[in-house]
Amino acid sequence: MTEGTATSAVDTIAALQREGRLAAEYPAVRGLLAAATDAELARAGRLLTRLDSEEVLAAHPAVPAPVISVTGHGTLSALVPALTAQAARHGLLARVRLSDFDSWVFDLVDPSSALYAARPALALCVLDPAVVSDELPLPWRVEDVERVLAEKTALLERAAGVFAGAAEGATLVLNTLPLPRELTAQLIDLRSRARLGSVWREANSRLLRLSESHPAVVTVDLDPLLAEGIALREVRQSVYAKAHLSEELLTAYAREVGQLARLSNGGGKKVLALDLDETVWGGVLGEVGTQGIEAAGGYRGEAFRRFQRVAAQLGAQGVLLTAVSKNDQDAVEKALGEHPELTLHADDFIMIRANWRPKHENLAEVAQQLNLGVDSIVFVDDSPFECGLVRRELPGVAVVQVDTEPAHHVERLLRDGWFDIRELTSEDLARPARYREEQDRQDFLAGFDSLDGYLHELDIRVTLAPAATEELARVSQLTLRTNQFNLTTRRLQPAEAAALAADPAAQVLAVASSDRFGDNGLVGAVLLRQDGDVLHIENFLLSCRVFARGIEQAVLAAVLRHAHDAGSAEVRAGYRRTARNSKVAEFYPLNGFETVFGAVAADAGAIAEFRHDLRVLPDQPSHIRLTTHFGGDTP
Repeated sequence: MTEGTATSAVDTIAALQREGRLAAEYPAVRGLLAAATDAELARAGRLLTRLDSEEVLAAHPAVPAPVISVTGHGTLSALVPALTAQAARHGLLARVRLSDFDSWVFDLVDPSSALYAARPALALCVLDPAVVSDELPLPWRVEDVERVLAEKTALLERAAGVFAGAAEGATLVLNTLPLPRELTAQLIDLRSRARLGSVWREANSRLLRLSESHPAVVTVDLDPLLAEGIALREVRQSVYAKAHLSEELLTAYAREVGQLARLSNGGGKKVLALDLDETVWGGVLGEVGTQGIEAAGGYRGEAFRRFQRVAAQLGAQGVLLTAVSKNDQDAVEKALGEHPELTLHADDFIMIRANWRPKHENLAEVAQQLNLGVDSIVFVDDSPFECGLVRRELPGVAVVQVDTEPAHHVERLLRDGWFDIRELTSEDLARPARYREEQDRQDFLAGFDSLDGYLHELDIRVTLAPAATEELARVSQLTLRTNQFNLTTRRLQPAEAAALAADPAAQVLAVASSDRFGDNGLVGAVLLRQDGDVLHIENFLLSCRVFARGIEQAVLAAVLRHAHDAGSAEVRAGYRRTARNSKVAEFYPLNGFETVFGAVAADAGAIAEFRHDLRVLPDQPSHIRLTTHFGGDTP
């Protein structure tokens, strides 16, 4: 979608609002804002803040609608439409609750405050440099700044502790404090200025490290945003209206929060699909040949090399790189294998699809082969036509349109933090290798006449045991990023996963698997809770890499056997239908459970509950070697 069509899209939102149809058409807003600029998003945000969220949810109960509480030191009203628009472009309905001016201490330290009563998914404590400068005496010295900074950071640490106990499952978002020149310039000796810079940065470092001791905290570093040229404040707004952070900075901050909200609602991205001509390298391969493409030499070549290095850096952290190009396959493989200046090579990509078919068809097949949803893909291309076609045909794909200036490619790719996660795990680092092993499995499957024969020769080994402390980050990540085999789509932040594992009435079981081709790692989780003589399966998750091999049946059979042997009268399990987990709607009924209420064929958002009376237990799949350990304390 070009800038002009994005403007028309915002006009469409305005027309829907005037006609009273915006709530009914809310799911379409995500696509309408897919290519919107900041200015267009600002306009859309002002329109969307007029919406009645209850009206939207009445029409679309499955739309994720996180409550976002906003508190802070200065005037923050400009943040509301910015947050609303950012949430909408990710398919979320933000219910923003703005606190009174400068009420952040009371809001966060008092567990009975309105902030906690709102039960937010995200609580934003937006602080600015005035929170320090307003409390300095006259005259002031660096020691006074150091004292105030120590008091504020200690207060924030205390607030983080209260938040962890009063807002289970929520995330507290803090930010670093930019150091304004207005403050440093008031010190006329350079040594004092240097010391002020040192103590200020030490306080920010303390804020950035707060998540190490308080997993529910995320600190947004404002310095990288300011380094892009964004103004810290507009001085008249700061002096007269106490709006100490500029509207432009709040807009950039809202983009960061929007990505966090998307991630918290299962919107993680895993695949970076790259066009090649004029995206990864300069020139059209079919016209200039392997030696004619611009890959490193010359000013344009250096720009493309910079982009390749960033893509490789993402790939080194578990992002799955694929190439999707309108070229001949042999020519692409030759270029990636033989060009001496390319940073990216054929073995950096888990899949290369070079042909002359529409790119949305190739992307759909990439998703199918990786057993992922198309909404796991970020697609980068320089062609407005290709980008527009993919947006139209595959609206779940995040499209990054680059232009004819390759120096801008890196900024466009990184701007939205599509691949951000709360914590990088060993499973992330191993992901590309494990998907390559999966391709070996598919080749192995081709040599069998039956799936049963293939599964027996695959030699699948599964371990089901309580999640170790070091595995809880991965368990949390599975709940946040798994969408297809996720029976209830209950999302757990890292602190929430740790709290559940520590609950004596609950148990967090980790599912690990391996086979003849290698170790798949921690691929699933089962969340259990005992209530009298009833064992509840609160959620069951399995990575899309391994389901449909009998692992899910083996794990469920083990849980049922454990419940029977422990004296439970029955096992209850729930299913919440979403747009992405319909393929497991019949999982419990097909494995011996009867329906208590609800219907698996209902619309998205519908809930069903099932029970198993434990009279007839299912057999373990014969092709799986299962090892179980349910811990010393039976839940």
